[in-house]
Amino acid sequence: MARPSGNADVTRSAILAFLGTSGSASRADLARALEVSPALMTQLVKDLLADGLVRELAMSPSSGGRPARMLGLATAAGRVVGMKVSKDHVAFVETELSGQVVRADSRAFDASSVTSLSDLVALVKSFVDQDRNTPLLGVGVGVPGSVDAQGSGVVDSSLLGWRQVPLGAVLSRELHVPVLVENNVNALAVAERLYGSGRKHSEFLVVTIGEGVGAGFVTGGAVVRGSRGGAGEIGHIPAVIDGPLCTCGNHGCIEALIGERALVEHARESGLIAPDATITALQEHADAGDPLAQDIFRGAGQPLGRTVAGLVQILDPEIVIVSGEGTRAWRHWAPGFERSFRAALTADRRSIPVIVESWDDEAWARGAAALVASAPFYSEESSGEQGRRVRARLTNVPAEVVGQ
Repeated sequence: MARPSGNADVTRSAILAFLGTSGSASRADLARALEVSPALMTQLVKDLLADGLVRELAMSPSSGGRPARMLGLATAAGRVVGMKVSKDHVAFVETELSGQVVRADSRAFDASSVTSLSDLVALVKSFVDQDRNTPLLGVGVGVPGSVDAQGSGVVDSSLLGWRQVPLGAVLSRELHVPVLVENNVNALAVAERLYGSGRKHSEFLVVTIGEGVGAGFVTGGAVVRGSRGGAGEIGHIPAVIDGPLCTCGNHGCIEALIGERALVEHARESGLIAPDATITALQEHADAGDPLAQDIFRGAGQPLGRTVAGLVQILDPEIVIVSGEGTRAWRHWAPGFERSFRAALTADRRSIPVIVESWDDEAWARGAAALVASAPFYSEESSGEQGRRVRARLTNVPAEVVGQ
């Protein structure tokens, strides 16, 4: 079945998420909760009924007005597992369809190991096996790098040292469940669109800072992936001629100037922190009022502000959302960012809101889980067979029909 993309698809996923959490709701309840018109909600529910994803329940008790027909999922809501892969650890979450985190964990992992794929399979199996009582709809995986398509999940990542790694196929085969793989910033943008600050906006920009620097573009309610799934790699925009070496192999990239490694090296060379100290030590100095530490963060905020301003001029989003582990120190980034960001914008765009999300490592994994929650509708050409398998699980289609 051909499906429209963008806002309608996201709202369909949001309907499933709402019903998965509340158990039942009327069309009017859904329209109010999701802030869409009653007419649009009626049409969306009609499509969901036809697809077998939603069923009509009993009439709601009347308090004097016309009783409303209640709606529920066609099957009991299952769980979703999301995982964010880093070079030295994997963050896991189990969520409801609503995005509510049920449990979370983090495990050590070495992405450079020759056994990295089998190690990753063992880690996710261990996490999944902790809860066998609730049906598993699928696994979403976020990685720092390019992914050819969510459904196939072939990964290229300079941060992980991976080249054409068939991550999706391996995990799906070993776990016997649908697996969707995506660039971690794109996955975070999906989560923002479904559950976060982006829910009320169809055009927005997500920027992440931390170990790397990335961006996710949402336009018309859909994430822009690019021809090879690598859209948003703003960390590798060339900024300085003959600058420091970047993980991608080039010199002078934004990430090589303001990524976590660059900030830590700057602090070490300045004698501010010990040779084996991490970004945490640098932030502690800044929090304590050390002017050199604060200057390092403020100096990083300036090129970030100019880079994001360039994206705003090109994409014309409604809002900018800043996230990532680097936002723990945002109050030190902010002075440099705000001044350079606003100054680099044309007058008609200087008032654009910048929302800084509170951060923990679960947010990346929750973004990966959102890939599964949105899979029945969102970017079907990308999620492909894996998305259809998730949809089949929602409707209890026999396993042999979906190729398990």
